[in-house]
Amino acid sequence: MSIPLLDLKAQYASIREEINEAVLKVIESGCYILGPNVAALEEEVAAYCQASFGIGVASGTDALYISLLAIGIKPGDEVITVPFTFIATAEVITLLGAKPVFVDIDPLTFNINPDRIEAAVTKKTKAIIPVHLYGQPADLDPILSLAAKYDLKVIEDGAQAIGAEYKGKRIGAIGDLGALSFFPAKNLGAYGDGGMVVTNNEDLAELIKMLRVHGSKEKYYHSIIGFNARLDELQAAVLRVKLKYLAEWTEARRQKAAAYNQGLKDSSVVIPQEPLFARHVYNQYTIRSRRRDELKEDLAANGIPTAIHYPMPLHLQEAFAFLGYKKGDFPESERAAGEVLSLPIYPELSEQQASEIIKGVSGF
Repeated sequence: MSIPLLDLKAQYASIREEINEAVLKVIESGCYILGPNVAALEEEVAAYCQASFGIGVASGTDALYISLLAIGIKPGDEVITVPFTFIATAEVITLLGAKPVFVDIDPLTFNINPDRIEAAVTKKTKAIIPVHLYGQPADLDPILSLAAKYDLKVIEDGAQAIGAEYKGKRIGAIGDLGALSFFPAKNLGAYGDGGMVVTNNEDLAELIKMLRVHGSKEKYYHSIIGFNARLDELQAAVLRVKLKYLAEWTEARRQKAAAYNQGLKDSSVVIPQEPLFARHVYNQYTIRSRRRDELKEDLAANGIPTAIHYPMPLHLQEAFAFLGYKKGDFPESERAAGEVLSLPIYPELSEQQASEIIKGVSGF
């Protein structure tokens, strides 16, 4: 049996006519940048995320970068985040001349450990970026309390977690700003790059709208220095079709995860944990094994693809050598990097495919 790690073709086949019609309408319209689909998508995603405002941008990375710009991060500032995440989270901090300050993760959730944040706060700290990794919400209340205590901004990295819930509220606008990604592999994925910032702060929303179009409100009149970070009309049209199915697809992912949990509960691997405060949306279903590399090879030999998100924490990456961190500084992140393995999970994954995967993991 052939099992894809992710089957985007199957998703497209299920909504082919709607997608084709939406794309063709945009092509025929002649309006390709910041048109009616972008405006409508911004309202629809904001409503979905229980936010007041949504601002479409060109990628999830741009969403993070422009959020930091909007809150005034500048050279010499410090921003606290985790070393166990995709590089974009810390990369954007560095691009602005600020310093990423890493805090280790909670081994059960893979998210920032709130108990370790306060020790990392200095007079230079300006913001915290908690990452809702794999679709699992970070524990936000203690983070928000610390932010209030030290007058810090909180930017939620929700690139993998649209629709995830923290204590009944959807992630994104619980902090000051939330960054979303519409990379094709995400739960709500475009057919190219795309992203969005969500917020309840009108002033920040208006500033981000200007920053994404070269700092202008009126064409050719520039109030501030910005850059080009626009979401295009074609991607917005695709995303508007897909957004209608997101709740259904999220529930399907949760059902696949429940089947994995049941099938693997007595195996030697550690299955994902969902705290009482969280509703996980499983952009990834990531297990842990002390024999991860052997398990990965064994599954591949049996036609079961897997992925490692992520094999090296950021503090050990060559690109961040200038920060001066060394091996052993963040043991939980380092341990996770050596043990995590993501199994195929998507709404179209069949029961038979899931059974084969469970059988393969349990058999090893």
